[in-house]
Amino acid sequence: MANDTVERVAVLGAGSMGHGIAELAALGGYDVTIRDIDEEIVTEGYENIEWSLEKLEEKGRIDEPSDVVLSRINRTTDLAEAVDDADLVIEAVPERMDIKRDTFSSVDEHAPEHAILASNTSSLSISEIAEATDRPDRVVGLHFFNPPVKMDLVEVTYGEATTDETAETAYAWAESIDKTPIYVRKDVHGFVVNTVLVPFMEEAAWMLSEDETTVQQADATMVYERGYPMGPFELNDFGGIDIGYHFRAESDQPVPPVVEEKVDNENLGKKTGTGFYDYEDGETSQADGDGVDYLPEDAGDFDWLRTEAVMINKAAWLVGNDVATPEAIDTGCRLGGSFPEGMCRRGDRLGLDRVLEKLEDLHAEYGAERFEPCDYLVELVEDGWTGEDAGKGFYDYRTDPPYHYLEWEIDDAGVLNVVLSREERMNSMSEDMFMEIDRLLKSVDTDEISCVVFEGAGDRAFSSGADITGFTAAEPTEIMEVDEMFQTVYHFDRPTVAKIDGFCLGAGIELALACDIRIATEDSLVGTPETTLGVIPGGGATQRLVRLVGEARTKEMIFRGMQFDAAQAEEWGIVNHAVPDEEFDDLVDDVVSDLTANAPLALKVAKEVIHDGQEAGLEAALAMEKKSFGLLATTDDMYEGVTAFRRNREPRFEGE
Repeated sequence: MANDTVERVAVLGAGSMGHGIAELAALGGYDVTIRDIDEEIVTEGYENIEWSLEKLEEKGRIDEPSDVVLSRINRTTDLAEAVDDADLVIEAVPERMDIKRDTFSSVDEHAPEHAILASNTSSLSISEIAEATDRPDRVVGLHFFNPPVKMDLVEVTYGEATTDETAETAYAWAESIDKTPIYVRKDVHGFVVNTVLVPFMEEAAWMLSEDETTVQQADATMVYERGYPMGPFELNDFGGIDIGYHFRAESDQPVPPVVEEKVDNENLGKKTGTGFYDYEDGETSQADGDGVDYLPEDAGDFDWLRTEAVMINKAAWLVGNDVATPEAIDTGCRLGGSFPEGMCRRGDRLGLDRVLEKLEDLHAEYGAERFEPCDYLVELVEDGWTGEDAGKGFYDYRTDPPYHYLEWEIDDAGVLNVVLSREERMNSMSEDMFMEIDRLLKSVDTDEISCVVFEGAGDRAFSSGADITGFTAAEPTEIMEVDEMFQTVYHFDRPTVAKIDGFCLGAGIELALACDIRIATEDSLVGTPETTLGVIPGGGATQRLVRLVGEARTKEMIFRGMQFDAAQAEEWGIVNHAVPDEEFDDLVDDVVSDLTANAPLALKVAKEVIHDGQEAGLEAALAMEKKSFGLLATTDDMYEGVTAFRRNREPRFEGE
């Protein structure tokens, strides 16, 4: 949905970031002009957009034909022409301050007075860029992450002169193109994500320089014990070792010797064939190695708390200096860094007193500035607010605990709509998500609820399963407790509906099986892949499936780790309905409408009888049904239902 303030967008730079941003703007319904200094570069960028849109169309990921989206994009090498009628100009030129200032000076001369000028810089000063214009109040940072079409996060960064109106317009525009923006309210080097992410890569490099770890130990520990998607050295190689090096050099910060050595020797990671690992297929084919080669058994001897303490300290510095809120930092960590959870949340789980003690010990031993605890962290600990166990840390857990992985609301019909909100990991379920679902259903007033609808954020997954890496560091006894959430859903007093669109695997199908009704788009993927990962379903699938499809099919599904489309799942009886995309929302609305219209007390009792009757013999189950019918026959709801029927009107049930 287009933003009312912005109608036309100009993107300056047709490289990987520029053409990606232009594509996003066109997908969002905006007229876009993409400009670069050379016609060949512009053409190549345009062709990349065309290719990307065609792929998205093939996968059913866009609502319009690709050629319609492409028709919104104009091309030029003339800067004045590009920005002449733009409401928003986004600069994506090379990451050099002199080039950016020259670009902004020219844009300021030719763009309309009302236009907002935005830079896609990942770390350079917005304030310094804005000084090249006569409108610093209308200059803002809009930092997209690479690749823009896939990465959900945008950092909206204030310069010293940026007005709230400018930042809020940029924020709303980012939302209008289906991105998740966060405010960076002060112009600090690295903004939010890089401020926290760089120490993840850097601290391991310091330890390697000091012969306190190996590459494999560090990477294996952070992946298999701490749940990160890549180890610090793996991530260095993936992004380019020179990137972190230049980030530190720009801020006059010391660089780990092993990093400096790699850069001096031009061993920059995958792109050169050699970095901390040797690769077979680097762009320059300089090496013939095995690539990333750490294994789970390499984990354990790396001081992960040293790394996380520095990262949490950086997060505390951002909060204490009013750069960003804990919510913004954690959103940035998850969406921009693909962390399993944000560092504020992780700090609260670890205990901020433990983090502070670690930093003080490191500062005493090494004397390095990066280990000095920031004032805000010290204040929290001195005030006794050491995290979740204390009731408060970065977040307040005492009266209204935050929901990090759920979005929920109760509509006017009493429908509790619950969105599994972990789109960056295809809504895979972490321990926190399990706890939040359980807490939500146990805390809501069921008298206000007519039914519950679960769905996944985005358009790719209901839930792709449990986040296995998040459980690798847990004790077996803790893992065995995750079934409690599924039981809470199964026994909830109101009808529950699983609205399945996309992947529904592992813990995702187990959540759906715990619901009363399952509705899916016909090409959604349903399955139980746990045995392919060396485990079995742990949220009830072995038992609930056998009651739905029988022992033979349950064994085949689980033994083979089967995955199949929802059309087959409907055939087997796993989902109630599998329908084409265009019928999906209407069918869910029809089912929910019926549930909200019927007597809540009768639905509650029916659910109990159906559940309990499965565990009893037929005679006992029939007796249970008869007794429940008799009790309901004396309720106000029954009299209201009969009266409404006789008077040919809709009943108004009160649940009594």
